[in-house]
Amino acid sequence: MATVPVYCICRLPYDVTRFMIECDACKDWFHGSCVGVEEDEAPDIDVYHCPNCEKTHGQSTMKKKRQKYEPIQTVDITRPVQNGSQVFIKELRSRTFPSAEEVIQRLTGTQLSLGFLEENGFTGPILVAKKDGLGLSLPPLTFSVSDLENYVGPDRAIDVVDVTKQKTCKLTIKEFVDYYYSANRKRVLNVINLEFSDTKMSNLVEAPEVVKKLSWVDNLWHDDSLFDKPKVTKYCQIGVKDSYTDFHIGSGGSSVWYHL
Repeated sequence: MATVPVYCICRLPYDVTRFMIECDACKDWFHGSCVGVEEDEAPDIDVYHCPNCEKTHGQSTMKKKRQKYEPIQTVDITRPVQNGSQVFIKELRSRTFPSAEEVIQRLTGTQLSLGFLEENGFTGPILVAKKDGLGLSLPPLTFSVSDLENYVGPDRAIDVVDVTKQKTCKLTIKEFVDYYYSANRKRVLNVINLEFSDTKMSNLVEAPEVVKKLSWVDNLWHDDSLFDKPKVTKYCQIGVKDSYTDFHIGSGGSSVWYHL
């Protein structure tokens, strides 16, 4: 009977959703989360030794970087500032912005109805300060990031944005939870598309009644359609301090409701 190869110090089979790195000594493969190597750090490693091989071959070595001589820090005003960089954050915090009251329409949950939108249209952002009257269901106030492991699954792979680099990498829910609660974060990571409609967490969230009445997917999409129903129906965003995302088109062509 054929056996499935196992790897890493955890001795588990290969999982395509988890980042792995090969030891240059023993040639075995290891999960980055098991040996403390981040996926975006791997390109900077010249020779990698796993925890066992470090004892006989020495520690891993990093690639040598060119030394930069920058006695005076200057900002090139002809180039756009990188979103999420320290220069970007400092500049953003120093600015003041006009009030949004002129464009925001404030309603109560009862006022925001299908009849109201049919009569007045939906041409700008609407803010409902309290969820009363919306028919909105949400997780309890005690729900925290750590609960994602139970409700979504610790091994669920998610796309995470490295804010400083504005690049996407993959982490498991467990890896992100560990990062979120770590005392010393080396990076600023931002989760912008944790789709959970196919998980236990979906049972904790119910969209406002007016959203369900307006939904093309729920009301007009035929079960025998040639095209599958859109999968992005309920998603969670998680940002730590200094999380900024560059301008992008998300869920193009659709109206979105947010609960903050």
